Amino acid sequence: MKFGVRKPSLKRSFAARTSPKRYIRHSLGLKAPHGYGWLTSPKRAAYNRVYSRTTFSFWGLLAKLFR
Repeated sequence: MKFGVRKPSLKRSFAARTSPKRYIRHSLGLKAPHGYGWLTSPKRAAYNRVYSRTTFSFWGLLAKLFR
């Protein structure tokens, strides 16, 4: 498990926001409501919860510094 700052990747963040899969999902409304991750994939939800609590974003750190 990772601790500390996540390494930012502009290429990956751009690809995730502009992928055809995301566009189709959002336009057709095929997303599960917030918090349903525990029902659809409990193992992934547990991992993501721990990961998000032990790491922090580089961009979030910059935002706090220049606020």
